[in-house]
Amino acid sequence: MRDLSRLPKVDLHVHLEGSMRASTVRELAVRHGVELPEGLRDGRYGFRDFRHFIDQWVAGLRCLQGPADFRRIAYEFCEDEATEGVRHAEVSFSLPEHGGRLGDWDGPLLAVLEGFAEGERDFGILCRPYVDVVRGLDMDLSRRAMEAAVRHRDDGVIGLGLGGDEEHRPERYAELFSVAVDAGLHSLPHAGETGGPASIRGALDALRAERLGHGVRCLEDDDLVAELRGRRVPLEVCPISNVMTRVVRSIEEHPLPRLLDAGLNVTLNSDDPSMFHAGVTSQYELAREVFGLSDERLADLALAGVRASFADDALKVSLERDIRAWLDEVPTA
Repeated sequence: MRDLSRLPKVDLHVHLEGSMRASTVRELAVRHGVELPEGLRDGRYGFRDFRHFIDQWVAGLRCLQGPADFRRIAYEFCEDEATEGVRHAEVSFSLPEHGGRLGDWDGPLLAVLEGFAEGERDFGILCRPYVDVVRGLDMDLSRRAMEAAVRHRDDGVIGLGLGGDEEHRPERYAELFSVAVDAGLHSLPHAGETGGPASIRGALDALRAERLGHGVRCLEDDDLVAELRGRRVPLEVCPISNVMTRVVRSIEEHPLPRLLDAGLNVTLNSDDPSMFHAGVTSQYELAREVFGLSDERLADLALAGVRASFADDALKVSLERDIRAWLDEVPTA
């Protein structure tokens, strides 16, 4: 078998805050005198369900108190992703949950961009942030975060995302996404994770979604599957995440094989690698070991990620060449 850590990859669905090293969260909590997330024990997170996961997520954000903290986690993110064979990452950053708390809408985002630039210099990985407007927060916070994303588009911000609990319908955020997309940002909402087909349709129609974060529940609607297949809308699938947050009961029950059999445009991604104890390589290993995907199918998934990314053409050509070179390697026993 070929070494999947050496397979060149992109990571299109990954949250910066969910990638913070547990050791960094602990150190910053002590430094700033804030309480550790209750679910963080013995250096590992644990969750009862999706709501508990969100609670632990929010608790971790309190450890970030200034530009140095944001710069640090962005730099460490680059290092950790590079060890996974990731060459390009498009990274969600939950600015509404920082801007209001710290009274600063530009400093955290600029610090993240600086950390990514330092990480590119030292580890050869290109990371681009997009700002997540979080469902359920005060709409003014989401609006101000969107405005900051637009302000810093030319500094490297690539888009606007929509995370959080899907009980808050995407249509509520249509105006924010309209402004952002008209200003040249990409639309990258979560949909079809905890919400069903209606959430996906809302993301496509109201938010002009270019990719779907998760999207796994599209299989509940045959007409929607046909539409997604026809339009080749990329799905940012994160199998281990779905099991950790109890969206799916077990890894054996994950719909990844059915998504592929339906001819959908599937990419594999990590989501929250520190919180879920699994980077993007683990997603590929799972696809091989649990679902029996061949190296050729795994290379196709890596290529699908490259093509669904917003990397420039030169980087895409380079990545596609290197993925095919990986496939040409002689597998070991």
